Amino acid sequence: MKRPLWIGMLVLGLLAVFAGVRLASSAGSQPGYRNVTVQDLYQAPEPKWILDVREPYEFATVHVPGARLIPLGQLAQRAGEIPRDIPVYVICNSGNRSREASRILVQQGFRNIHNVEGGIKAWMAAGYPVVR
Repeated sequence: MKRPLWIGMLVLGLLAVFAGVRLASSAGSQPGYRNVTVQDLYQAPEPKWILDVREPYEFATVHVPGARLIPLGQLAQRAGEIPRDIPVYVICNSGNRSREASRILVQQGFRNIHNVEGGIKAWMAAGYPVVR
């Protein structure tokens, strides 16, 4: 019994979609970008650069001591303000914007980028110091 052509095309399309999702999920393992915990950031030796990519009102409310603010929407234009010769730890509220920021930095040639998973929420939950 022959199957209609559209069924075979549907199967091939689904396989392509799943393969694309699998490729996209490995994007976080690019050279120069790795996911780290708030404990890793807290214990990281100096020198290090902490980049907060939240909005100014979020940063003004609470941030990690020593963090510098460059909102995600301005990052591509202001990446020149970020040092390339020391580790850069990227943090946001929960880890979503910092992941995107880490990808942007890698695309701009940065190679020592650390995405802080869980963001400031995880930092505060761990009881680490903050600036208010």
